[in-house]
Amino acid sequence: MVSERVFSKNKAISWRVRLALALLLVLAVATISITNRLLTDRFTETTRNRAELRLALYSGNLQAELRQNSIVPQLLSRDPTLLGALNSSDYSRSTQRLLSFVEEIGAASLTLLDRDGRTVAATDRNLLGSNHGSKPYFLDALRGSGTIFTVGQRESGGYRFTHSRRMQAGGDTLGVILVEVDLQKFERAWAGISDALIVTDSTGTIILSTEPRWRGRTEEDALARQNPQSAIQRAIQATADWTALPPDAYVQGEAVMRLENKIPFRGWRMKSFTTYASVRERVNGVLAIEIMGFAILLALAFYFLSRRTAGRMAFVQRESAELRQLNARLQREIAERQRVQETLAVAEQTLEQSSKLAALGEMSAAVSHELNQPLAAMKTYLAGARLLLNRNRPDEALSSFGRIDDLIERMGAITRQLKSYARKGAETLSPVNMADALASSLSMMEPQLRQRQVEISRILPDQPVLVMGDRMRIEQVMVNLLRNALDATKAARHPHVDIILSAGETATLTVRDNGEGIADLDSLFEPFYTTKQPGDGVGLGLAISSGIVNDLGGRLTARDGQQGGAVFEMKLPILTEQEGEMIAKTMPPAGMTMHPFGKNQAAE
Repeated sequence: MVSERVFSKNKAISWRVRLALALLLVLAVATISITNRLLTDRFTETTRNRAELRLALYSGNLQAELRQNSIVPQLLSRDPTLLGALNSSDYSRSTQRLLSFVEEIGAASLTLLDRDGRTVAATDRNLLGSNHGSKPYFLDALRGSGTIFTVGQRESGGYRFTHSRRMQAGGDTLGVILVEVDLQKFERAWAGISDALIVTDSTGTIILSTEPRWRGRTEEDALARQNPQSAIQRAIQATADWTALPPDAYVQGEAVMRLENKIPFRGWRMKSFTTYASVRERVNGVLAIEIMGFAILLALAFYFLSRRTAGRMAFVQRESAELRQLNARLQREIAERQRVQETLAVAEQTLEQSSKLAALGEMSAAVSHELNQPLAAMKTYLAGARLLLNRNRPDEALSSFGRIDDLIERMGAITRQLKSYARKGAETLSPVNMADALASSLSMMEPQLRQRQVEISRILPDQPVLVMGDRMRIEQVMVNLLRNALDATKAARHPHVDIILSAGETATLTVRDNGEGIADLDSLFEPFYTTKQPGDGVGLGLAISSGIVNDLGGRLTARDGQQGGAVFEMKLPILTEQEGEMIAKTMPPAGMTMHPFGKNQAAE
């Protein structure tokens, strides 16, 4: 009776507790959702206002620098010392005169050119004697009467901004004064902010940018070419699903604030791409406080409930004392049995290992290794045939049985061919179409391809590639290479295997994967060398494949790919041109297709 009353009371309390917790969770979700939207709107607008203010400040500084330096050529063109030097061709003090001006003016460099465009004085002494007679800033200055602004390309990839003006006395043109404006200092200053900034000219070409690779491109082309792991990745984060306000632009699918300001100088424009990271951090801070508050309320509720149930738990504990004692005895017995089982397991493992080592042989391991693939395919065909018979489709089931019969024949041929690893064979060779052998090998791998969903692409030449060899042994090598590629891509997020067949001096089959690469190239083709987990392979596949290719007069090589993964190449002697033309007439041409087994199922 006491137990029944306690159970009924606990049931009523449990119902009320569940209702209270549900209401608390609904209140927490509603509060966090509303706070998220309101604070996101507010902080996003604040971030936008700050970005607009910062953009106006930067554009103003840039405009001031350009205007300040535009007056310098006009002042220097009237300097009597420089005019006298051009008249007398005595430039001994001209360079010193320019050096005295450059620190006060703040320009990047000052250059004095004579009427032929030759540098007669310069703050950069390396330029003395160089000729600028064909440069636009020299020719335009000679033709015009005012200050000419020119944007030129540097050899280093950046831009050179110059003001030039004609120097004349008594109506005669004596030379040109050249003032180079240092706008690169603005790029260096912008590099310390989180925004991405660009300045474009009247044609939309980027001439200043926080990302050097953007220079010389349009805005659309620059953002499309930007590597996600470079500067834009650091400046712009994915925020499209977080902000309540619609994004202004997308950079490779990433939402950003895009602001633009016109610079009243030759149609220039400054544009900025501002990250929403600060918005996320500030909103997350407030939401974290709210979530912590609700967590504290929930903890207090559980605390009071635990205090209330403490008395009832004491009653239950007294009734379960005997059960605990029985459980303690049972645990001691279990521990004793576990020790016995562990001792027995160690003995069994020792015996099993000894048995394995005694029975292990090269031929048995090779047979197990090579027959695994046909057995898997036979299992798939048997399951399909059983399903077809249940659906009263015996003709299609007979087709599956025919394939099984072919696989049995293939298994017999494999057992005969495996002897070639220990003793060189002398079988009669015949012309083999490498494309057909590859198609047959991919058919053998059909169950693994469907299960793993690995993207397999094939690139084949238009004409058949013929070699002299044993088709069964060539297919055996292809299956081993494909199986190794599939095993190597197990850890890849998007596994991909490329198969390239080419014809030149030799017939070359290349199998490239995006796995982890090759750990030890020196031991790769040695028998029983493997990096697979126990049970996945014994390390004979590549050794057998290398022996087969060597018997056919070819070579099997391996290397690490330039972009990761491993690359295996099987090179076999190609047939002579006369023999190839005679056999190719009876064989259909091959094309480039995308294997249907995998994530991408569209054929090219």
